Amino acid sequence: MKPPGLPVLTLESFPQGRAQRPWYLEQLARHVANFPGVSQPHAHDFYLLLYVTQGHGTHTIDLVSYEVRPGSLFFMTPGQVHHWQLSDDTQGYVVLFEADFYLFRYPGSRLFDYPFFNHTHPPVLYLAEGETEIRFLIERMWAEDAAPAPQQDEVFRSYLHICLELAARHFPSTTAPEPEEPRHAQQLLREFGALINQGFRVHREVQYYADQLHVSPNHLNALCRRHLSKTASAFIQERVLVEARRLLRHTPATVSQVADALGFEDASYFGRYFRKHTGLTPDTFRGTHAP
Repeated sequence: MKPPGLPVLTLESFPQGRAQRPWYLEQLARHVANFPGVSQPHAHDFYLLLYVTQGHGTHTIDLVSYEVRPGSLFFMTPGQVHHWQLSDDTQGYVVLFEADFYLFRYPGSRLFDYPFFNHTHPPVLYLAEGETEIRFLIERMWAEDAAPAPQQDEVFRSYLHICLELAARHFPSTTAPEPEEPRHAQQLLREFGALINQGFRVHREVQYYADQLHVSPNHLNALCRRHLSKTASAFIQERVLVEARRLLRHTPATVSQVADALGFEDASYFGRYFRKHTGLTPDTFRGTHAP
């Protein structure tokens, strides 16, 4: 028997009082008031921007907590788990959109190339005091959302695109790929990450993923070491452990149920695996991180 999973929200989870659209925008305070469950741990199948203009608190994404303060701009991709604790005076905006909505007008890899949607980088920007460009764009998106108008999707999508482009300018620069390994290497690593998300419950061998990507395990390891500063095996292990921690911390599942959900033969094997890579037994972790 598999454990109950965390809620996975879709855009349909947020009725907008009009025909369903592939995007959603709401003022943060109203969003929290209308849907109090969003403050509890959950995942979703869309992209999310959270822009804070006032208030403070914490925003926890995949078990890592980040400060919330004015000028915070958070970015999330489908499948991530998050929750927040916000002060009563917190204000801002929440933008939700489906990948296909963006890719309809801006096809190719650009959406996946943004550094803030790459899980090897922090999912938050702390914009400098007085920054107005991104706030202006989000407020224009809010104005566009307020009343139906011709080509509304196109206008909203254009504002969203410019917002992401400007955010990328503000994001701390990262080391560029070496000339002999241009975009192909980054694309292969993104595909590796996507394959892990699909198969980590069944496949934990580097050879399997290398075969799927039509490269050798040594080549895949070299790319991971160069661009992620870790081995391919460590990358797979991290994904397994993130899911294990999520289930242990946020669901009432027994250790045996968690082991079964993650594809381990039995709870003992899972316990040894978890302790080897975290230094704690599953029960100890759960007790230490109890809500």
